[in-house]
Amino acid sequence: MTTLPDENVTAVSPVPTQPRTLSLRPSSRHLIIAAAIVVAMLIPLVAKSFILFQLTEVMIYGLAILGLNLLTGFNGQFSLGHSAFYGIGAYTAAILMHNYDVNYLWTLPAAGGVCFAVGFLFGLPALRLQNLYLALATFALAVAMPQILKFHALEAWTGGVQGLVVDQPDPPDFLPMIDGDQWLYYFTLAVVLVMFAAANNLIRSRSGRTIMAIRDNPIAASAMGINNSLYKTLTFGVSAFYTGVAGALGALAVAFVAPDSFNFLLSVSFLVGLVIGGVGSIPGCLFGGLFVLYVPNIANSISTGLAGAIYGVILLVVIFVMPAGAAGFIRLAVARVLRPWKAPIASSQGGKS
Repeated sequence: MTTLPDENVTAVSPVPTQPRTLSLRPSSRHLIIAAAIVVAMLIPLVAKSFILFQLTEVMIYGLAILGLNLLTGFNGQFSLGHSAFYGIGAYTAAILMHNYDVNYLWTLPAAGGVCFAVGFLFGLPALRLQNLYLALATFALAVAMPQILKFHALEAWTGGVQGLVVDQPDPPDFLPMIDGDQWLYYFTLAVVLVMFAAANNLIRSRSGRTIMAIRDNPIAASAMGINNSLYKTLTFGVSAFYTGVAGALGALAVAFVAPDSFNFLLSVSFLVGLVIGGVGSIPGCLFGGLFVLYVPNIANSISTGLAGAIYGVILLVVIFVMPAGAAGFIRLAVARVLRPWKAPIASSQGGKS
């Protein structure tokens, strides 16, 4: 039995589909980052030496806060002891340069490697501690570190209470047009850009998603076959690595290290910068660095005797105005600004469909 084709059905020839092409147009986020980098590279051409020193310190603090953010913001481990890692990194660079005449370029990976080892080893016993108990253990590390650096048996290396003087790096011969402050600024900027990009790639990678899965639900992460202990200790080590590199850069910027410069208040400053910048935000770490450096100076300039009270008031106001940190505040502000333009576009697209 043969069937006749239905007259109402028309044959449709297959339409060749166009191959998908990868869009190379930069996003608005990439354009903003590129513009910020260009502005940062032009600043030394117009700013004075003291302003350059302050901005260099902002980048260094931002890098240290990023190290704390990787641990607390993305992995959920609370730490009050990152001033110890900052101090270890600074003293590693100072000892290598002062006692062994090592080039400053090699002190950064050395400081980061030493801090990674210390952080990893400290993270092993810390695995048995959670929440407030982990914070108490890291607090003990921050309190003990200045006393360890003053220990008389280590004075030949650390200089004891007197500390160590560090020579600031000179600009390379192929850049005779810039001075030492400008070179240190550019060098710090290059290191910070590389390490911020590496942190961003880490968070977006499979390992980064694993780290955040442990933060969100460690039991579910373990049930999925994730080795929570390994990733927690590795995150502790990577966090200490970032803070140690920041400490080495800080030693180069200040040209001096002393035990009392790395006390517990420095850890509190890092934590304040993390909250102000935005927990879990990588660009927000730089806003935290700005707050840590400039707000205490502003409070001192208003009143020396009431500087602490003024700083506390400013901190409370900022927290109430920006409960999600500077990064969350900026995202909310941009969304509100763009809302009037998004509505007509959405309605026109709905009408066309």
